[in-house]
Amino acid sequence: MDSERTALINIGGEEYSLVLTTKATKEIAKRYGGLSNLGEKLMKTENFEMALDEVVWLITLLANQSVLVHNLQSPSKKKSLLTVESVELLTSPFELADYKNAIMEAMYKGTKREVESEEEASKNALVG
Repeated sequence: MDSERTALINIGGEEYSLVLTTKATKEIAKRYGGLSNLGEKLMKTENFEMALDEVVWLITLLANQSVLVHNLQSPSKKKSLLTVESVELLTSPFELADYKNAIMEAMYKGTKREVESEEEASKNALVG
């Protein structure tokens, strides 16, 4: 997977790439009403348990995107998808704090726009 689009985390001794895909963006939009509402929802979560639930859900969603891409590209070597329960069992609350940074990195990389402008003669320039 392209490292310019991913953030790496380790869950239960296995490395996963968090990646924001169009599919993940649609799931986030269903749950939060859009990417712009995600940060606000995470910051204003009423209690610690709900905050953990949201972070675990996002980790599972974003990590599974790289698994789904792998399974699409290598159908004979399919990997199992993570579940919310497996992420809860294989992580600690301390690790989740680090994973929040990886989530933000994956979101940033997934929404980053690289704009290149071509040099062209000004429309008002005199042609000699």
